Amino acid sequence: MDDIVKQAIAKWPNVPHCYGWLGLDARGRWYLRDDAVQATGPFPEAKGSLLQHEKLIEFIERNYEADGQGQWFFQNGPQRVYVELEVTPIVWRIQPDLSLVSHTGQAATALDCLLDEEGRVYLVANQGLGLVHTLDVLLASEAVERGLWSPREVRAADLAGLYGYIQSPQALRAASGGGAAAPAPV
Repeated sequence: MDDIVKQAIAKWPNVPHCYGWLGLDARGRWYLRDDAVQATGPFPEAKGSLLQHEKLIEFIERNYEADGQGQWFFQNGPQRVYVELEVTPIVWRIQPDLSLVSHTGQAATALDCLLDEEGRVYLVANQGLGLVHTLDVLLASEAVERGLWSPREVRAADLAGLYGYIQSPQALRAASGGGAAAPAPV
């Protein structure tokens, strides 16, 4: 987490959390979801605006982590912005040498390989469970052929429970009677 973010948290410790305003799709792309987008439906059906500002994306990715309940968030200064996930909290990119990098740029080592009923490939690493980017499935098959990974079958619907993450913190908050979400991120 950036030092400036830690300082903001110390200075303003009671800023309300924000829900529904940020989404992560299955390709590791970030979407900003304003009130109008949220009113049209949940993520990913109503994605919102694709973030393209390189420095903003880098800031989000440096300050992206999970809380104790498995809800992933971006710490935006003093405000925690919970992220709506299309599939998993991490999207893996496989490099030509078959090394692994998360969508946030962190190197990793695959500890387990999973294959769901739709043919999607997932890897488990120290950072957690992530979906393999669709452009890298051929490289994943190469890793399997070389004996580096041995995919185990899994049901996609079971992944969040098995690996302890929440796909929609906004829906969880609404279901638990958490009330209205905070205004747009500061």
